[in-house]
Amino acid sequence: MGDSAERTLSPRELNRALLARQLLLARSRISLPKALERVGGLQAQYAPSMYVGLWTRLEGFERQRLNRALERRSVVQGTLMRSTIHLVSAHDYWPFALGVRRARRQVWGKSGRNRPSPDRVAAAAKRLRGRLANGPLARTEVDAALDSPGSAMVNGVGLWLDLVRVPPAGTWERRRADVYAAAEDWLGPPAAKSEREGIEHLVRRYLQGFGPAARKDIADWAGLQPVAISPVLEEMRLRRFRDQGGDELLDLPRAPLPDPDTPAPVRFLPVWDATLLAHTRRTGILPEEHRSRVFNVRTPHSVNTFLVDGVVSGTWRYERGAVKVEPFGRLDRSAQRALREEA
Repeated sequence: MGDSAERTLSPRELNRALLARQLLLARSRISLPKALERVGGLQAQYAPSMYVGLWTRLEGFERQRLNRALERRSVVQGTLMRSTIHLVSAHDYWPFALGVRRARRQVWGKSGRNRPSPDRVAAAAKRLRGRLANGPLARTEVDAALDSPGSAMVNGVGLWLDLVRVPPAGTWERRRADVYAAAEDWLGPPAAKSEREGIEHLVRRYLQGFGPAARKDIADWAGLQPVAISPVLEEMRLRRFRDQGGDELLDLPRAPLPDPDTPAPVRFLPVWDATLLAHTRRTGILPEEHRSRVFNVRTPHSVNTFLVDGVVSGTWRYERGAVKVEPFGRLDRSAQRALREEA
């Protein structure tokens, strides 16, 4: 670990660091795979959220750009961090999968009394692997191959056989991600070889997209226990900071830390944007008084939100050919004008 630094970072500094690393201070012209690597992937439970998340981060983004990338296999959808569907670059898929595989199996094995045994699931995965050698299968065909329809068996098989969702499923035009391929067939065999290598890759991607951050934040995002990442962190060359509460924050050398007074433009975010999840709380991007309006039992799918000066300030929806905004409070005229232009 690198030498300790005494510098304390304010919430405003952490907010601007997050926005810069998530490409939310200025739209970028980098390639789509590089953008996904920069931000640590995008959650993709709801297919349109991928498109909105990329549009708000990339200059001149259009829907077909993502469709083409999915078809060319430079990006891919798979169940990865926190056992959640993510859109990631083809380069990132295998390190992420290897880094979280054991933890995902442990969580799956501890939850649910009526779940099939690991031995039964592993045998089913072997059968399905043979079927997928002939090409992708729709969900109904997967169920038939497993001779055990239902999400429990399919989710379990995905822990013993790396599966990816493939187009045209899981796109803007066909939103349900219900066509599967074996990751080795779709992307080729993994270049990464070990869980340790995968965890280090996860740590680097997290800090690159969300840092500086505490150990627990990194672990929460990856779906790992802090004890799993601590040995990796101790071997990495990292910068150390403190937040205003005295907690240690870790960061990559030379990662951007913009001036806290850097202007932050209005931006629209999709449902489940990872910048709003609990691991980013210390950045203040989602004020705690508004968290229950974004994540609650009545809206388990989350809601679309917009940022003003780097802070969630309301929600938006597409209705009758126009974007309708619902601010949480009073906005000044310049913010209202910027919202209209962005919409």
